Amino acid sequence: MARLINVSLDDVRAVTADKGIKDVFALAAFINEARESAQLDADKHGCPLLVPPVDELLGLQGNRDLLLAALANLLHNAFKFTHTHTAVSMTASAVGDRISIVVRDHCGGLRTGDAEKMFSPFIQRSSDRSGLGLGLSIARQSISQDGGQLTVENFPGVGCAFTIDLPRHLAP
Repeated sequence: MARLINVSLDDVRAVTADKGIKDVFALAAFINEARESAQLDADKHGCPLLVPPVDELLGLQGNRDLLLAALANLLHNAFKFTHTHTAVSMTASAVGDRISIVVRDHCGGLRTGDAEKMFSPFIQRSSDRSGLGLGLSIARQSISQDGGQLTVENFPGVGCAFTIDLPRHLAP
């Protein structure tokens, strides 16, 4: 099954790469779309989604659909694992010549050694097995195809901060 899924993912990547979809788009509109999509998860889990305003001049370049899917996965996971009656936040800002998008949750933190392992395919580190364990792996690959990185920082006893780091552009 792992081989079948990997072949399917390679096919999707090849089709996307052939189309050369590398648009420049406004970061503020991108974050707003992610916020609107994530609001359903926020309402379902009873956790507020905190999103401060984003500089209208900031832009990204890349495959907007794949980057949005990667961010949506991070937000979905944040709501899935965060503790009841706590907030999830999403911030986006410029840091030098890079854009930083950070999703913070209140999941209680990760066990020692789990941070990097969670990006491997088919790895699930909680008792909730409702997914296939592919989301973070696919998200990381999608982001890296556009010159970015996806990392996680663990705050033991509190939660996690997932950071998407991408090259900075001017909004169109």
